[in-house]
Amino acid sequence: MKFLLITLITHTPDPVTGKLAPTAERFREVVDTAELAEELGFDGYGVGERHERPFLSSSPPVVLSHLAARTSRIRLFTAVTTLSLLDPVRAFEDYSTLDNLSGGRLELIIGKGNGTAQRELFHVTPEDQWDRNAEGYELFRRLWREDTVSWSGRFRPSLTDAETWPRPLQQPIRVWHGSATSRDSVELAARWGDPLFSANVTNPIEPYADLVRHYRERWSFHGHDPAAAVVGAGTAGFYAARTSQDALATYRPLFESRLALQRRQGLTPVFTTLEDFVERSSALIDSPAQIVDKVLRYHKELGHQVIHLQADRAGLTPAQHRATLELFQHEIAPALRRAIPDPPWPDEN
Repeated sequence: MKFLLITLITHTPDPVTGKLAPTAERFREVVDTAELAEELGFDGYGVGERHERPFLSSSPPVVLSHLAARTSRIRLFTAVTTLSLLDPVRAFEDYSTLDNLSGGRLELIIGKGNGTAQRELFHVTPEDQWDRNAEGYELFRRLWREDTVSWSGRFRPSLTDAETWPRPLQQPIRVWHGSATSRDSVELAARWGDPLFSANVTNPIEPYADLVRHYRERWSFHGHDPAAAVVGAGTAGFYAARTSQDALATYRPLFESRLALQRRQGLTPVFTTLEDFVERSSALIDSPAQIVDKVLRYHKELGHQVIHLQADRAGLTPAQHRATLELFQHEIAPALRRAIPDPPWPDEN
């Protein structure tokens, strides 16, 4: 099994102190965490893309390029690249440049994106968002693979023998399809023979497991080898401590702050107590042995070979954050690696 840390670079007050860090300080925390992830042996670090409050992740190519210069081994993920909002040509130029700068460590997770504000910012409607995502990906794939491209579609000007530069280092690049509950993303991934990354963070496991089963069915329908399907899955929260009681005690104020934020935003929480959150969501807040058991239970439903943890401190002190990630790598990751086979990984092929 492989392990990623992922951040959407949420910019909200610290749930314990109530203080809002300056923007520059929040970006420094992202860089520091990526360096820590590489030091501790995580396999990848991902940066999301959002174009609305309370996120600072509107420009993942810039952030990931900086991380490429500060790291040397860890793979760098987008999480997700919102192709429904972007010009595929410009997205190709940014990520092909990043692919070269990172020494071929880039992986893309694409998706249509969420949020009314960012749709309005880019003049994208709910009705055409899925079509934009599918069309943008088709063009992006061709730009990555072909030196010259002639193409026409609905949402951007046509291309005639177009050349795009720089040419990428990886040929081809691995592209994951991020999805919460939509079968549109699943169909796109299965049709192209690409891996799926299930969000797995908002609800209990059932809708995500159903989506992964559908992905595997469509994968086979499109003629792909069932054994070659690769699935990743998210986690709703993470904090490991020596005992379950210590983990719950430390995480409780973080959970209660998240709950209060959801209610202020007019959202109806799916999990209203920490105990229910730990029991029925994908959150890994427990002792190492209990976390291993939970991941293995989820693996029986999802068959996933890659898992992501939340990268952000989100109210933890730097010392607490480092200690829990160290505990994960020293006691949890080795047990999961023994139990769950690795997917194909570019630097190991």
